[in-house]
Amino acid sequence: MLNNLQKILRENIREYGMYIALFLIMAYFALRTQNNAFISPRNISNLLNQTGYIAVLAVGMTLIIVIRQIDLSVGFLAGFLGAVAAIALKFWGLPVWLVIPMVLALGAVAGVITALPVAQLGIPSFVASLAGWLIYRGALVLVLAGSGTVIIEDPAFNAIGSGFIPDLQDLIPGLPDIGFLPGVHKLTLLLGLLAIGLYIWGEIDSRRKKQAYNFEILPMDMFVLKLAFTSALIMGVVWVLAQFNGLSWTVVIVLLVVAFYNFVTTQTVLGRHIYAVGGNPEAAELSGISVKRLTYIVFGSMGMLAALSGILYSARLKSAAPQAGTLFELDAIAAAYVGGVSAAGGVGKVIGSIIGALVMSSLTSGMNLQGIDISYQYIVKGAVLVVAVVFDVATRNRGK
Repeated sequence: MLNNLQKILRENIREYGMYIALFLIMAYFALRTQNNAFISPRNISNLLNQTGYIAVLAVGMTLIIVIRQIDLSVGFLAGFLGAVAAIALKFWGLPVWLVIPMVLALGAVAGVITALPVAQLGIPSFVASLAGWLIYRGALVLVLAGSGTVIIEDPAFNAIGSGFIPDLQDLIPGLPDIGFLPGVHKLTLLLGLLAIGLYIWGEIDSRRKKQAYNFEILPMDMFVLKLAFTSALIMGVVWVLAQFNGLSWTVVIVLLVVAFYNFVTTQTVLGRHIYAVGGNPEAAELSGISVKRLTYIVFGSMGMLAALSGILYSARLKSAAPQAGTLFELDAIAAAYVGGVSAAGGVGKVIGSIIGALVMSSLTSGMNLQGIDISYQYIVKGAVLVVAVVFDVATRNRGK
């Protein structure tokens, strides 16, 4: 088994490297912080909630980089649309159920507008999105110029960023307390068990399909080890969260976004076309794939996720401020690269971007708990980003 494990890690170091890095970072801070504060239920819950709005951006940015483009406008676009949501709720008196889809639609339109000069005129996406960065930064300051920071008082909207899912007793009035595990969020545990069951079923089904087409699969002992390790990891995180307030709505939204985009990129024709365009745009065009259409779709999706990021951020702070969105785009790009997306395009996974976001957030949280100065934090995170890019180049060259 040990030989098989070493061989698999060596052959798949690009895919598993980020998971190993996240584990080592979390283990280090767990040991170095006082009273294991880093892995306390409260801190893990806060860490996941703080990662939410960047994780959503990182998902969209991964697809942008996969097709060999970049979008620098998404940070202030998120801040601007978060401000639009706040103004719509407070001053226009619109209900939450109307504001959220309206803002998401505006984000999608904004993304398509950014893609227009890229797809139609061949303008580099760096320049087109930099123009958007400036425009949305000015628009954010403009819409908040008269009121400054807008306080959001709608409890339903604020719950998106700072609320938690109800427990069984809240969902079913009169349900008696089952008596064991007092103080633990039971619904979170049940959802964790369900997630493990779905994961195991999906992996077994995938293995069966690969066997049917004679594709290479993991040895049975490694396959069982993978299922056991991943299931234990999921249950460990769920158990920690259940000891605080359970799953937050932010985490639920991020999981839904990741599940949807992972399905699209791995199980649909659209996903295959996205990676084909990133691998070789000219060959993809010659094979009948519309590169322009894919550019519009990916940028429109990025704009919609920027809107969702702005909603999560505004809901978490319960306000919209002129500084919202600052450096969001750089955090998303860093998370995507740390998560394994290739600077050359054509390579990268949605789940990897979430791991990358967790790596960067874990560094910030751990260093904050240790009282490390912010200047050193930027240096450390910059060094991690450099290592991730060097790792990408090294593994890509070795693959050749």
